[in-house]
Amino acid sequence: QVQLVESGGGLVQAGGSLRLSCAASGRTFSSYPMGWFRQAPGKEREFVAAINRSGGRTIYADSVKGRFTISRDNRKNTVYLQLNSLKPEDTAVYYCVLGRATTNNTLEYDYWGRGTQVTVSS
Repeated sequence: QVQLVESGGGLVQAGGSLRLSCAASGRTFSSYPMGWFRQAPGKEREFVAAINRSGGRTIYADSVKGRFTISRDNRKNTVYLQLNSLKPEDTAVYYCVLGRATTNNTLEYDYWGRGTQVTVSS
């Protein structure tokens, strides 16, 4: 049974930073691509970032490129999302995902965490 547990969300002012973490268990973590999606109130879930098994390849949504950084520590079974220069439009629930490919395609991710709330005030 795969478990993904996110942490690190919170309330921050515009321009601030947060670091999200996602601890994985139940699978050989280093064998799977990981990613982050987010969903704002009244909006569809959207891709944020993904990272391949080794951590050597990353992809980002255009809306976060240059501000967010995804990384992973396979020794700790943890994936991170560093959020910098936050904007009010980044407010959303952020979900950690484990999947079969390093992609922005929701369908390639089989396991989802419960999410962590990020709120950016103006």
